[in-house]
Amino acid sequence: MQASPDSSQSLALLEFLVDRIDVGVFAVDRSGAVALWNRFMAVHSGKSSADMLGQNLFTMFPELPRRWLEKKLESVFVLGNSAFTLWEQRPYLFRFPHNRPITGGIDAMRQNVTFLPLRVAGSEVSLVCGTVFDYTDTALVDGRRQEAIAALRGEKDAQAELIVKLEEAQNQLLQSEKMASIGQLAAGVAHEINNPVGFVSSNLGTLKTYCEQMLQLIAAYQAAETQISDLPMRATITDLKQALDLDFIREDLPLLISESAEGLLRVKTIVQNLKDFSHVDETEWQYADLNAGLDSTLNVVWNEVKYKATVEKNYGRLPLVECLASQLNQVFMNLIINAVQALDESKGMGTIKLSTGCQDEWVWVEVEDNGRGMSEEVQRRIFEPFFTTKPVGKGTGLGMSLSYNIVRKHNGRIEVCSLPGEWTRLRVWVTVDRRRVAET
Repeated sequence: MQASPDSSQSLALLEFLVDRIDVGVFAVDRSGAVALWNRFMAVHSGKSSADMLGQNLFTMFPELPRRWLEKKLESVFVLGNSAFTLWEQRPYLFRFPHNRPITGGIDAMRQNVTFLPLRVAGSEVSLVCGTVFDYTDTALVDGRRQEAIAALRGEKDAQAELIVKLEEAQNQLLQSEKMASIGQLAAGVAHEINNPVGFVSSNLGTLKTYCEQMLQLIAAYQAAETQISDLPMRATITDLKQALDLDFIREDLPLLISESAEGLLRVKTIVQNLKDFSHVDETEWQYADLNAGLDSTLNVVWNEVKYKATVEKNYGRLPLVECLASQLNQVFMNLIINAVQALDESKGMGTIKLSTGCQDEWVWVEVEDNGRGMSEEVQRRIFEPFFTTKPVGKGTGLGMSLSYNIVRKHNGRIEVCSLPGEWTRLRVWVTVDRRRVAET
């Protein structure tokens, strides 16, 4: 039976459309022989329909993923259902060149491929038709989109990192300002105390002289007492001496003056420690005695220490160190307070050891306690801003971070060594001459 003229015309039109559409169309039988190869496939592969018809697809295109494609085609032949592959999962089936600018890593035409079952006669699938859609433009746009998303994510991550650094810097600045305010307050208090202490000390010295002179006069009167012939007057003097307990006054008065002078000396020492600790007037690098700085810092925080620990000192002879003394004193204060807070009060009085020494161009200051110790994880994180093992509200987590930055500013380092449940030792190393070490 011949096809009608209308059927022949429709078939010719269909063949024309299949050959002219901007989609690759090919068909293979179960053995892989090519039964259809349209112009799109010919143009992009460089192999014409005459070259391909009747040839084995895998022989003509050895670069095809044969095992995968054979399974895909077989499933269509057996099940009679269509199948597909997307460029996102498998960028291309045929390695066709593309005519777009090579950007975003595009090295070949990106393809979506659909596999359709064809039943030429009867119900059996005799051919599988593949349609190849060019998705290169979509892939290029998607690549630029992914690059833009990655750039935005990078900017977001950089912004988040910058925000964290700004917060760290702000908190460290606040901590520094707080310590500077404490130093200024300490210096102001010391200055205000110095004035009354000065004139009280001066008056006490004068009072001591007057008392000594009065006691000498009283002793002279006592020596002449027996020469008084007026018995009633002598009796009155004797009664008054007994009522006033003159012997006790003569013995106690020098002691009172001596104790008062000692108290004033202690006040003057505290004032001097406050001034040494604050170093408010020292805003530039100067040479300082770290032993003296450690002592003045200990005296400032002594009220935090004296009820919880005994302090053992082992100071070496140190050269003067070029430093910002007030900032290093802040470091020493943080280390001492941390050592006190690390003590286990259930075990009674703890021990804090303060040691100093020097080696070559370096000076070190060490604070050791026999407290709870630190795990390796805590030791690794001890200098992180906001990291603290203290309960909420008991610490900001900035003390050691601030100390680390101060020591680093001095071209130094802080060494941490600890045994959990036993002890912790922190040693601060700073250079004697920061410029000389920086040059080397």
